Amino acid sequence: MSRLDPRVNPVLKGHRWAEDLLIKAVKSGRMHHAWLLTGPKGIGKATLAHRFSRWILFGRAASASKEGLFDVESSRDDGLWTDPSDPLFQRISSGGHADLITLQRELEESGKRLRTEIVAGDVRKVGSFLSMTAAEGGWRVVVIDGAEDMNHHAANALLKTLEEPPPKTVILLVSHAPGRLMATIKSRCRKLVLGPLGDDTVTSLLQDYLPDSDAEELKLLAAMGEGSIGRALNLRDAGGIALYGEMLELISTLPKTDTARLHGMVDAIARSRSEFGAYAEFDVFSELMGWWIARLVRAKATGVTPRELAPGEGALIARLSSVGSLDQWVEVWEKITRLFVRTTNVNLDRKQVLLNAFFALSRVGS
Repeated sequence: MSRLDPRVNPVLKGHRWAEDLLIKAVKSGRMHHAWLLTGPKGIGKATLAHRFSRWILFGRAASASKEGLFDVESSRDDGLWTDPSDPLFQRISSGGHADLITLQRELEESGKRLRTEIVAGDVRKVGSFLSMTAAEGGWRVVVIDGAEDMNHHAANALLKTLEEPPPKTVILLVSHAPGRLMATIKSRCRKLVLGPLGDDTVTSLLQDYLPDSDAEELKLLAAMGEGSIGRALNLRDAGGIALYGEMLELISTLPKTDTARLHGMVDAIARSRSEFGAYAEFDVFSELMGWWIARLVRAKATGVTPRELAPGEGALIARLSSVGSLDQWVEVWEKITRLFVRTTNVNLDRKQVLLNAFFALSRVGS
């Protein structure tokens, strides 16, 4: 498990209001049976869901023989915190608690990559799980991490559970793309929308995870992360700052392009591979490129040049936004975004995709 695996991560910053809201719902005695946690990627949605799960199971374990729900933990003044050194924390985090089930995309049979969706067979496990009496005498918790990945059959299977939830059940759906969920599922959930983290919060988290890193590097990563600690760490692990600089240098040559340098760079990026669960250079580069073009589009639309993250970047954005129409830049952004999504979904040739992206840029910039 990685340092940010939500199942084992005891740290959550920047969302104390959401913790307090959940605690208040519990204390009211009328807690909704299903919650939809939404917001951008990498901001702590799944971490909050698992933090809440542990808090629930800790509370029931501590007060199983008492009236009320969470007599022990609700008296704390540190949100949904639970002690990571406690054996119960470790049992819950390792998936060893019989009253907790977590669904997310599973590995393919090859064991080398994740499936592209959550299937009905996965969701049926929830029905079987909830058909049984709580093993430890308390509440049962279901966490679906990446709920937007459910295919139609899986979503229909979950809908039956949401329509008639068993008593003492909490279902937590985590999604960064709630628009892809069925309206009938969303209507049965109480929605909790988490926003991006502040730069100071991301920087603080980066200092926790990367204590030996340079302060200026952390500030830059926080700015590039745009409120997402997950994105900032992925950028750092894949050399995102260096890749960003190389990308800007190539874009700065537009409309003329150093063909040899371009082919050499994209070939190296396209060939990059990573260990399972980590980001490859291609993943980070394609994300950065789409993000940077979106910044350019915003600058074109508003007339406001964004904060400069690399030397000369402001002048580059100003120069490119002065050519081509807003519609042309939006069209390029949409085309490149679709290309990168298709590359992930249907395994297109990575080098050719990157070349096409630069050629699309050069046509508008000429």
